[in-house]
Amino acid sequence: MSNLPNLLWLRSFESAARLGSFTAAAQELGLTQAAVSTHIRNLESQLGYSLFRRSTRKLTMTEIGKAYLPSVRKAIDELALSTAGLFGAKHSSTITLRAPISTTVLVIAPQLPEFLKANPLINVRLLSAIWAETVLETEVDIDIRLGNGKWPDGHAELLAKDTIVPVCTPSLSQEIKSPEALCFTPLIHILGFEDQWSRYFAHCGLTPSEDHPRVMADTTLAAAELAASGAGVALILERAAIRQKDTGRLAIPLKTSIPLGQDHYLVERDHKTRTRQEVETVKDWLRHILK
Repeated sequence: MSNLPNLLWLRSFESAARLGSFTAAAQELGLTQAAVSTHIRNLESQLGYSLFRRSTRKLTMTEIGKAYLPSVRKAIDELALSTAGLFGAKHSSTITLRAPISTTVLVIAPQLPEFLKANPLINVRLLSAIWAETVLETEVDIDIRLGNGKWPDGHAELLAKDTIVPVCTPSLSQEIKSPEALCFTPLIHILGFEDQWSRYFAHCGLTPSEDHPRVMADTTLAAAELAASGAGVALILERAAIRQKDTGRLAIPLKTSIPLGQDHYLVERDHKTRTRQEVETVKDWLRHILK
């Protein structure tokens, strides 16, 4: 173990490499810039190699520094995970999660209590948005968006290929034995997704009349509530429909589903700060419930 570098030196090296600055590393670690610089000089002295190229304007890593960094980062992460697993976290952590409002209410919220019960030291702050392009005034730790996966401000990870199915009250469901019956049933349309019903009819080989009765809603959440009140039939996420069916609020009269046309993505922005383990825990849970 005599060749093992000082852990403080390694922490300073990892932080400076990630942030590209001794000053920023010092702020993150609660040290002075001089202390971080000293730690890295001592580490370089012990290893016998320069890990950084220093200039007045920029701090860059050497090739040997780049090669060393993944091992250091992995060791620090595994130590943090092992410590938390064996001894528990000392303080609770609040994770800010943004998701489409209908996904938040219909999918995430019903399953959140069970997650919080299993992870008592994680608090979740939910922020809802109708449109993926909505700019928030606060930073978020996790950003779930509905769209085509192409956003200029981050990398999008596909969570699932979403499908939609018709839903209505259990009593109305008894009257809908085939897709043809929808031609005589009030339909609930969602603003921004007006093509959903035309695509559904086309998939079933049907053409609805121009004067077909319809109700308009601005969110899937509102459409689901209208359907539950007996206003007609709505097309909503299949996973949400199944959960609503299990509660008895809504029924799924037809098994035929079609692609939503947009999908849920986890958008990762280019943050230079290390992702907290609690954030990764919530992300893994979201990957599971939204898959």
